[in-house]
Amino acid sequence: MENTSKIYVALPLIDELDHLPALLGCFAKQTFTNFEVFACINQPDDWWDDEQKRQVCLNNAETIRILKEVKNFRIRIIDKTSHGSGWAGKQVGVGWARRTIMDEISKVADEIDVILSLDGDTTFSEHYFGSVLEAFIRNPEIHSAAIPYYHKLTGDKPADLAILHYEIYMRYYAINLLRIGCPYAFTALGSAMACTVKAYRRIGGMTPHKSGEDFYFLQKLKKFGGMLITLDEKVYPAARFSSRVFFGTGPAMIKGAAGDWDSYPVYNYRFFDEVAETFGEFKNLFTADIETPMASFLDEKFEKGQLWQPLRENSKSSAQFAKACITKIDGLRILQYLKWRQQQVCERDEENLKDFLYKFYNQENLSEILPEPVIFEESSVEVLGKIRDFLFLKEEEWQQKIRILR
Repeated sequence: MENTSKIYVALPLIDELDHLPALLGCFAKQTFTNFEVFACINQPDDWWDDEQKRQVCLNNAETIRILKEVKNFRIRIIDKTSHGSGWAGKQVGVGWARRTIMDEISKVADEIDVILSLDGDTTFSEHYFGSVLEAFIRNPEIHSAAIPYYHKLTGDKPADLAILHYEIYMRYYAINLLRIGCPYAFTALGSAMACTVKAYRRIGGMTPHKSGEDFYFLQKLKKFGGMLITLDEKVYPAARFSSRVFFGTGPAMIKGAAGDWDSYPVYNYRFFDEVAETFGEFKNLFTADIETPMASFLDEKFEKGQLWQPLRENSKSSAQFAKACITKIDGLRILQYLKWRQQQVCERDEENLKDFLYKFYNQENLSEILPEPVIFEESSVEVLGKIRDFLFLKEEEWQQKIRILR
């Protein structure tokens, strides 16, 4: 990396007129000015013929008009919204938008340049771009970054309760992965990730999932090389109900506001310890089969006898074998295992959270954070806000301690 490296912003936009002024203001205020924005304004082409969706198309057309008038920084517009230019068939969604943008960036950028992924509803400070580039320059061994985030509250009680509950889930999950030294201890947000152009090319680009593309993308990048998980700056995504993707923050808030948090449980912290115990046996598994906490689950996923032996045959040492195991049993498998274990018990999220906090943070004044009893559905914005902020600080401590996932 060099000081001459350029930042290319990958920006998918759909129905973002309300957030556009704040976003453009953040771009205009950047102290680091060697950047260029690639914006893909997009929606399915058949929305033009759908009366319920036509306003989105008109808003997207207005977005293009506004972007064309920007003069104080460079924007390249990728038009996937005009009639006849929108998505068709299976090529639809934010995953295709991000891939389309990043592929276009890859055509013109140098390997030392950085692709910075953002969303239209996200704000950030004037030092954000410079901080990202400086982090890559200071840490030449990294190829990607999962950037810290924080959802600002809106003043709308249902939205605030939903985003706080969701953030508690995400931060609890991340803290436990960080606690056990998991190499996949990143939080995937499309508005908070970056990579070098070199890494993007080496991993074969982004796989265009309809949703969750940010998770799979960061997982591919992590398998390629070191990932930074801390930064002097953070991004502030909007907290809003949104169904424009199939899962993620917006859909989680919609389901949560309706009382359905089954997809976002607070897992028993001991389940994470079982993952750590299994990972700790990888080198020993090179010479013989060993019973591990994840054994039954892995037998279901890979068929008994079809996981370890093929990896042994392709490894020359226990260290190489362990690395292959970490690649095979990745962040997706860990999440699947936790969900699998969750199905075997009947535990309240609140009790799991309380047990975790008193196990690992008993020296803190938890009585100021946790009411008695803790019931998420009956908690106020103030109570959930205190829990979220406590977990945010603890996650930040872990991120600053570990810094880079290797």
